[in-house]
Parts: sequence; C-alpha cells; structure tokens
Amino acid sequence: MLNLQSKTVVVNKSAAALFDYLNELPNLKTLMPESVERFEADEDTFLFGMKGLPDVRLLRHEEERPSFMRFKSASSKLDFMLTAQIKDLGETCELHFDFEGDFNAMMKMMVERPLKNFIEDLAANAAKL
Repeated sequence: MLNLQSKTVVVNKSAAALFDYLNELPNLKTLMPESVERFEADEDTFLFGMKGLPDVRLLRHEEERPSFMRFKSASSKLDFMLTAQIKDLGETCELHFDFEGDFNAMMKMMVERPLKNFIEDLAANAAKL
C-alpha cells in the first residue's frame, strides 16, 4: 500500500468556493504541474498524462461539500484514490491532497517519487488561486 500526503496550503477562497471550483473538473487543469503533457476533463472524469508515465483517468467517487472530494482510478490495473481535503477557515481555507494506492513493491518504487511531486504541485498551484 502506498499512502502519500501533500503539504497543507492556505487557499484564498472559502471552502465552499474552492469545492465548487474543484467540482468543475476542467478547472483542475490550472492545478496540474508543468510535467503534465495531456489533460482532458468532462463532467465526471478527468485524464492526465505526465512525462514518462502512462495516461491516468480518474472518476468522481465520493464527495462531501465543502469538506472533501475523492477520485478513483478508472483502471482496475492501477487501484488508487486521490482525495482533496478542505478545511474551512472562514474567508480562506486549507487544502491538502491524499493519495492511497494498492501497488506491488516494484510499482511502488517506480511511482512513489513522481506521485509525491505531483500532489505537492497540485497543492502549491491551488495556493495560487
């Protein structure tokens, strides 16, 4: 099992406003790191492709406005969840991303660093909103 957590960042939006922003999946493109070469989104899924890694599609899985939004991998070959955790602070909010994946040891070794960098970049870019 691979569990990763980004740093917690402050976002200059209310929790509800941030949740609504993230809920519009095409907006997630603004959070993507520079290493993302491909991004597609529709109402319930988004896909991204990073340099050196295969494209990944995520499906809306579970949400509780404005506290969290969870996405699940669309592929049964790569079983993982990505969660945006939002803490209401009034006019601002805190955000961090959690990644939970069920990978074999070899896969874990290959993807741990790029995934950690990815969720850190998501959080850092959200702090700029």
